Amino acid sequence: MAENQTELLSAASCAAIDAELAKYPDDQRQSAVMAALTITQDANGGWLTRELMDAVADYLGMPAIAVYEVATFYSMYELKPVGRHKLCVCTNISCLLRGSEEVVAHLSERLGIGLGETTPDGRITLKEVECLGACANAPMLQYGDRYVEDLTPEKLDQLLEGLE
Repeated sequence: MAENQTELLSAASCAAIDAELAKYPDDQRQSAVMAALTITQDANGGWLTRELMDAVADYLGMPAIAVYEVATFYSMYELKPVGRHKLCVCTNISCLLRGSEEVVAHLSERLGIGLGETTPDGRITLKEVECLGACANAPMLQYGDRYVEDLTPEKLDQLLEGLE
C-alpha cells in the first residue's frame, strides 16, 4: 500500500479489516470490500471520501472503480457528510402502503428538512432507502443498528426526543 494511503486508514481500521479478510481465502480479498467500506465509513464520521475508497481498494488489492461501484450501489454508504444520526426511512411498497409517506412528512415537518438533507446543526440526516426487510411491521426506519417498526407519529416523536 502507498504511504499516503496507509495514513488514511487507521491502525484500528486496518486491524478490523484484517479480521474480515481472515474469513476469506487469500485470493479472494475483494470479498471483504463491503465490510472494509463500513469500517472505513464508521471511522470517518459516517461517510466515505474518494481518497478513503482508494485506500480501501489499495488495501484489498482491487481496482478503485470496483470499490466505487459498491459504494455507489448500496444505500448504506454515504459519499458526503451526514448528521450524527442518520434516519433511514423505508419507502418501498410495503412501507408505502402502510404509511411511509406520512412518516416522511412527519419527520420532515419536525426536523425542517427533506429526504437527503441534514439539519443545520448537523444532528440528523433524513434518508430514503429501499426495503429493509421488515415488511410485516411496516412502516419502519433504521438508525444506527436499530430498526424501529410499526411507526406512528408518537413513536417518531419519542425517537427524536431520545437522540442527543
